[in-house]
Amino acid sequence: MSNPNASAMATDRARTTDRDRTARRAGLASFIGTTVEWYDFYIYSTASALILGKVFFGAGGDTTGALEAFGSLWLGFLARPIGGIVFGHLGDRIGRKKTLVTTLLMMGIATTLIGLLPGYDQVGVAAPTALVLLRMVQGIAVGGEWGGAVLIASEHAPKAKALSFGAFAQQGSPAGSILATGMFALLTQLPDDDFDAWGWRVPFLFSAVMVVIGLVVRLKVEESPEFARLREEKQVARVPLRELVTRHPGALALGVLASSIGIAATYFITTFVLSWSTGSLGMERSTMLNVLLVYSVFQFFTQPFGVVLAGRFGPGRTVTALLGLNFLLVPVMYACVSTAQPVVVGIGICLVGITGAMNYAILAGLLAAAFPVSVRYTGISLSYQLCSALIGGTAPLVGEWLLRWAGGSIVPVVIYQMALVAVSLTCSLALLRRSRTA
Repeated sequence: MSNPNASAMATDRARTTDRDRTARRAGLASFIGTTVEWYDFYIYSTASALILGKVFFGAGGDTTGALEAFGSLWLGFLARPIGGIVFGHLGDRIGRKKTLVTTLLMMGIATTLIGLLPGYDQVGVAAPTALVLLRMVQGIAVGGEWGGAVLIASEHAPKAKALSFGAFAQQGSPAGSILATGMFALLTQLPDDDFDAWGWRVPFLFSAVMVVIGLVVRLKVEESPEFARLREEKQVARVPLRELVTRHPGALALGVLASSIGIAATYFITTFVLSWSTGSLGMERSTMLNVLLVYSVFQFFTQPFGVVLAGRFGPGRTVTALLGLNFLLVPVMYACVSTAQPVVVGIGICLVGITGAMNYAILAGLLAAAFPVSVRYTGISLSYQLCSALIGGTAPLVGEWLLRWAGGSIVPVVIYQMALVAVSLTCSLALLRRSRTA
């Protein structure tokens, strides 16, 4: 006779195995999709530090080209909250998966078109106008992407592993940075005239290939089980943004500020420091890109340890330790970069970047836990993207302005970055306290 208990146990094991397999597939799709999205977004940041001012803002001359290029970079960040609102609404109303396919297509098309744009010398003001419009499409796409990617991974995961699965989406940032920086590091080996004429376009055109890969993987993922359950129970929010703003304004405000250094640090390092070191400090751009490539690789392999530490010591203690150390290391990084010695520069960047990256791995899960399922897509998207527009995207622009205002002194930039670390630490701890008592 068959044992009913043994049969039930075998069925439960099979279901658990199937859930685990589905969760891993969702995590992988989240990682690959965000890698493509961040690659597209980061190549614009790198290009804005190296070449876009010269190609698209010729009327401004060399003295203002960097500021104009960084200004166009910021416009992409201004568009990110629009993406967060629009796709957050759709994600909370019709599901996570459909929105993620749409955002990936939008990003790939916009990025590829940037690689095909004529420059200022060919078409005048039409060139920067078209560039800015496509940059804003990039911003809308990534604004809707990030929140959905976090949720498609974390909501498929067992509840105890939601924090670590949310980090799958976060790994797309360093992976995208590695690909973007690596592409430019390779292409800057070209003669300057060739790089300026066509070499910088190659990373943008390569996006078309990456988007196809991302779509193939993403289309195989099932809808988030938490959202599917919410839809079956007819508990879907009618207007997620209104519910978020009226019922959860505190969590939203804290989410925006808690994200400050997690977002801004990338653009301080990969955009402002790149521009400062290759401009004011006279480092070769190929050398600095190689330094940033090494840093991105270190970030990719060390970032996941943030969630490992959070699981071992608790998110509160881990965030405090990581951001406290990051605060102390910010001036060390700038002192190292000011030497213009590649090895010393790399050590300084890695010290700050890695402590910040481990905290960034925790950020996705921290934000997801702060909002109920019915408004979670809108909540985490708007928190992250408002911070991107107001703080992250302005980091290179504010840094460049402070540098000029101080007559070339880096001290005001150091103080500003340290202040963002302090704000992030304070608001992250407040958000964790709210999540525990919710």
